[in-house]
Amino acid sequence: MKDDQAKPDPATDAVKKAHQKDKARRGDPPMKPDPTFDAAANNAYRVTADELRSFVERFERLEIEKKDFADQQKEVMAEAKGRGYATKILRKVIALRKRDRDDIAEEEAILEMYKQALGM
Repeated sequence: MKDDQAKPDPATDAVKKAHQKDKARRGDPPMKPDPTFDAAANNAYRVTADELRSFVERFERLEIEKKDFADQQKEVMAEAKGRGYATKILRKVIALRKRDRDDIAEEEAILEMYKQALGM
């Protein structure tokens, strides 16, 4: 191997394979090789290019996972709806569970005071 050729990085190769596997699972065509990206301006920038590619590919994988999670959440709500639960209320309960109890109590007290002031 010549000195001007970089050794293949196993971590980068693993990321590439995982990304290609994700794309294949989605049915996306594989990316065309980009020699200008692979052969950075010089070896001083190669590490940066590999690191940049790693960040981009990790972000893309996370976006895929985020979409998968959103799909799973939709399935859960569809199942709950099928069993007769009010999904609008379920979403409110989930939002309340994320909040601090004191904030919820304060909001409910103010709401009750406003309702009484309006004769509701």
